Order: sequence, then structure tokens, then C-alpha cells
Amino acid sequence: MSFDSLGLNTEILRAVQEQNYTTPTPIQQQAIPIILSGKDLIASAQTGTGKTAGFVLPILQKLAESQSKVTNPTAKGKRPIYALILAPTRELAAQIGDNIRDYSRYLAIRSLVVFGGVSINPQMMKLRGGVDILVATPGRLLDLLQKNTVELSTVKVLVLDEADRMLDMGFIHDIKRVINKLPKKRQNLLFSATFSDEIKQLSQSILQSPESVSVAKENSSSEQITQYIHRVDKSRKRELISYLIGKNQWQQVLIFTRTKYGANHLAEQLTKDGIKASAIHGNKSQGARTKALADFKNGQIRVLVATDIAARGLDIELLPYVVNYDLPHVAEDYVHRIGRTGRAQNKGQAVSLVCIDDLPQLKAIEKLLGMSIPEIKTDGFAVNPNIKASPPPAKKISQRSGKKVVK
Repeated sequence: MSFDSLGLNTEILRAVQEQNYTTPTPIQQQAIPIILSGKDLIASAQTGTGKTAGFVLPILQKLAESQSKVTNPTAKGKRPIYALILAPTRELAAQIGDNIRDYSRYLAIRSLVVFGGVSINPQMMKLRGGVDILVATPGRLLDLLQKNTVELSTVKVLVLDEADRMLDMGFIHDIKRVINKLPKKRQNLLFSATFSDEIKQLSQSILQSPESVSVAKENSSSEQITQYIHRVDKSRKRELISYLIGKNQWQQVLIFTRTKYGANHLAEQLTKDGIKASAIHGNKSQGARTKALADFKNGQIRVLVATDIAARGLDIELLPYVVNYDLPHVAEDYVHRIGRTGRAQNKGQAVSLVCIDDLPQLKAIEKLLGMSIPEIKTDGFAVNPNIKASPPPAKKISQRSGKKVVK
């Protein structure tokens, strides 16, 4: 199947071709025709499978068709919002906005991304002229509604992207408040990588006789990702990750920690080890987060240390390595974390550092995946299977050679 067969117009197809897309992914093949038909949709797909294009392309097609019925769609003046896309994090919202701009470059369509952490005034100014597609995080959208600077009564399509993550982050009440501002008659699209009972309840309250699409086993990880664990004492995790990066000459590594402090501390320690690193988390300003991500993508820094705020929405081309410095408390978050690598048709590696405190989380993850994650050992760091605290003598790591030298 080709994109030509999906019912998209020539302007959209031209933009898609310039993104080097040749064949639609399974989620795109199944979701696009359903969305174009006007039906509600609940879709499950792993991260990195093309979910965003799966809903953006048909929305652009429907919007272009509606504009063609208007005498002068490019005329100046305020435009009603046609589609509202809600995303849980700033990074995911920004990524969706980038994709919309890429796919709509040959269309007379206005889009805007709004999220917190930055001044609200420029966003209010842009909304005054009207936009066709609004991408927003729930909190900032409610701020704009409170200031009466956004009107949602005209929305024809609502998209909840990464809906499970929004519930995990406590956005359920915000989502309901937003939905109360929307017209009753609209198309609803709910996309997510995993579906909990809470998500199913939410979908039943929002969607009307929805079609269902699932292109992968629920809560499964990509087969393109090689997963393994390193058993290591907690006190030696930092030493081990420095050693692995130095010895194997890893050049682009995304590392996940549980806490903001842990992310900052690890980034500082890695930098002292001679590995350029930056941290990204919720306490960082949007400017600092954007710069850290840009530096990571262009190779100015070797390691990006993140909390789970970065588990969704980070689209880093050809990212080869993801490391779980700390295993997540919620097993499903493991799937989202490692889903930053092995995207599209690329291979990736996911490494988890496991100490005795992590064993309950490891058990939950393996139960979720339905498999045991293989263990790999590194000389000088091997410990017994029970992870008993008996670390070998501390080693000083040489990042140039990757060799260990006993002090």
C-alpha cells in the first residue's frame, strides 16, 4: 500500500514525500481511512510506529476539504478552531506541532502549539488571529480558557494523544473540564501506546461507537530493541554507566532516572567523568529543556539524562541507546522509555541497571512483557544473582580507553 491509495490530496502527498515517507505504517494504513470516514477511533500502537501522522494527515485532509467549500479560505480574520489535539507534555506537544507544519507546508492552514513553562502572552496574541489546529497541554489550555482567549465551541475533531500518560500525570479532571467546553457533535480520536482500565472507562465516556485499531500486542516492546540488564550494586551504578559509555564508545545515550535531583546529579557526575551530559526534567525552564534536547540531537552533548517527562514525545532520529539508571515504578513506563530507540525500521539497545532495590520493578516489567530480560555481565562489575551488597574495590574510569584502573 502507498500513501497515494489513502485518499490524501496532492499537496499533502507532496509534503509526505519530502519527509521521505514511502509506505504507510500499519497504524497509518488502518487509522487514516477510519478518520477520513468521520468515525470515532480508539487506537493502540507502540511508540515510534507513526501514530502522529496517523491522525494528523487525515485531519489535514478533512480540513483542506472544508476550506475548499469556503469562498476565500486565505482571507484575513479570525478562524474557528477545527481540531484540538491534547498532549501530556511540552515535548510531545512541540513534536506534534513540528509534524503538522511539515505535513501542511503546501496548505493554507494555521496551527499553534501552546504549553506552560513559557509566557502566555505571545500565545494569546497568536490566538487572536485564529488557528485551524490547536495543539495544547491541558493545564495551559485551561489557563487560556480562563482568560477567555480561546473558543472551543467550533471544534470538529478532538484528539487525545498518549491518553494513558495524561491520566498518569493527573490530568483527568482537566480533560473533563476541557471536554465540557467542546460541542457535543464532534469526532473523537484516542491514541495511546497502552490501555489501562481507566483509559477504557474514559473512552467509553467520550467516544461514540468507535472503531478500534491495534497494531501491536498490548504493552509490548518493539522487536527491534535489544533489551538486557546489568546487575550492579546501587553505589556503583554511576561508575558502571561511565564505564559502558567509555568502553563501548557510545555517542548518543538517553538515560532515565526517577527523580529530578537524580537527573541533575548524574549529569554532573558524568560530565566530571569526561562525558558531556545535560539533564532534562520538569523543574527546568522550557528554554533550558529545548536547548538540552537540541544539543543532544546535534551531538554537542553525548548524554541526555531525563525523568519520565521525556519518555513520551521525544523524537530523536536514530537514537541507538536508552539506559534505565533507575527502573520506573510503573511497569508500563518501561515500554515508553525504551520506545525512544528502535523507532521506524531502526535497531536500538535498552540497558537497565538493576540493584536489589529494583527487583520488584524488574519482576513487574518482565510480567508485563511476558518474558525474562536477559542479563549481561561486565568484568569487574559482576555480582551474585541476589545483588548482595559486596562491591569490589572502587575503580577509576578512563573515558579515553574505557579501561579500569585500581586506585
